[in-house]
Parts: sequence; C-alpha cells; structure tokens
Amino acid sequence: MPLIGYARVSTAEQTLEPQLRELRAAGCALIHEEQASGADRSRPALARLLAQVRPGDTLVVVRLDRLARSLSHLLQVIEVLKAKGAHFRSLGDPIDTTTPQGTFSLQVMGAVAELERALIRERTRAGLRSARAQGRIGGNPALKAGDREALRKLRLARDETYVRKLEGTADAWLPLVRRHRPDMAWDDLARLLNARTGRDGPAWSVERLKRAARRYVRDGLLPPTVLDRAPRRAPDDRLMAIVAGMRHADPDLTLAGIARRLEDMRERTPRGSAKWYPSSVRMLLQRADRMGMVGGASEGQRPLP
Repeated sequence: MPLIGYARVSTAEQTLEPQLRELRAAGCALIHEEQASGADRSRPALARLLAQVRPGDTLVVVRLDRLARSLSHLLQVIEVLKAKGAHFRSLGDPIDTTTPQGTFSLQVMGAVAELERALIRERTRAGLRSARAQGRIGGNPALKAGDREALRKLRLARDETYVRKLEGTADAWLPLVRRHRPDMAWDDLARLLNARTGRDGPAWSVERLKRAARRYVRDGLLPPTVLDRAPRRAPDDRLMAIVAGMRHADPDLTLAGIARRLEDMRERTPRGSAKWYPSSVRMLLQRADRMGMVGGASEGQRPLP
C-alpha cells in the first residue's frame, strides 16, 4: 500500500525537517511539502496531491492540523480520498481509515462537526435577536471608512461563509457533479439535482452549480475535467443519461418515482408527450443499460426491471 506524505509549515521561519523525519520513518517514500497558512484552502501542493492520488494510496500526515485547520475541511479532503479509493492516516491522532477503529473515530468527528455548526447557527441567531430587541444596529466603522485591512477581512469572512454553505449542501450536489460531469450538460444536471432535492432550500441554478464546482476544483476537491464542455447529445441520449443518473443516485427509486421526477423537470417522452409512464422509463433504462450507462449488481444496483 503506497504511503504518500504531506508536510506543511505556515511561515518561512519554520522548518519541515521534524515532519519529514516522522513521515520517512513511517514509510513514506514520496512526500509533498508546502509552506502555507492552514486557514488557506487553496494550497497548490495539496491540490496536486489530491489530483494525483490513486486507488490504494494512503495520505499520511504527522498531525491533523498539518492538513486542515477546520474539521469541515478535513472531512472534505477525506471524502475526496474515499471517492478515489484512497485512505488517510494521521500519525499523531487515532485516525486511520484503513482500520475499523480509525473509520469509527472519523465518523464521530463528523457528527461532532455537524453539532458544532448547528450550535453556532443558533448562537448567531440568538445574538441577532437580542441586538435587535435592544435597538442596536450593526456596522463596522472601519468598513464605512474604506479601511483596506477591514475590507480584506470582510472578503475572507464572506469566502469562509460561502465555503461553509457549500459544505452544508455537498451531500446533495457533489456526488452528482463528480459522477456526471462533463458527460451531462450543466442545465440537465441542475434540473436533475432540483428534482432529487425537491423543495429543500433554494433551487439550484446552472450558475450556482458551476460556481460551487469551480470552487471545489480550485481547492483540489474536484478534478478540473468537471468544468469541460459537455458533448452534444441526441434527445434520446439526453433522456437516457438523465434516467441513468437518477437510478444511480437513488437505486431504490421506482420506475413510477423516476417518471414523476421527469414530469417535475418538464422533460418530454421520446414521443413528445408530457405524461410519463413506468413503461417509458423502463425502455430508456434498458437502452441505457445496454450502452453501459447504468451500473450493474457489482455497484449495488438492483437488476433492471
């Protein structure tokens, strides 16, 4: 199992040597070195590492804080590794996703992170309600004066808020983008996502989805190929790609359920009708299966009806 090390320091005055010694002693033949703040998610060396990692590889760090400063960012990186069939190990922490105990520890950390986000949201709302009740109006004098440092901090804060919002919705959109781009056009993917999520939160527009994907590509959490132009497809090929995507995203979804989602997306049948029947969905799924667009039993899918 190839071990790939990642070592990071924040400033030029710090040295990587202690980390390098520990990583080499752990068996890492290849080590990616970086000088960057832990709060900065746009780290070129980390992005290259995530782009180059292969199935069976294990990313190794000396401590968790060398990889990420926030639990949410750590979980996102590990999700990328998991999607590529790779693993993660921290030498100074009980995290090793090649073992059941290490995986359990990671799951506990994920649950704690979700609870922490919920508590922060509630404290923020309570603080705003209290301020309004006391007649206080928010405002930053430095911002009003156009102070450059204050404006820079504001941009960073807004960026961090945007990233956190993306992380809160990643379970819905990230797997679809990772699986279907660039084979599926952005507008089809946005409609597929909206049909799947229903009325939970604001609708996903093409631009909102593209912006999210571009941010994750910039942070090394998605490959740049997801931003490539989608190939032109015949109408029937589009429909096959859409129903295949629905089936892969939700293997337990019935033919009637797929039909209802296609109607919600305002897709017309191959014959031009606005009304979808299970038999029409079955026909498209069977054709998609023959073309290799639908995963088989080895991927955990039910047999096609």
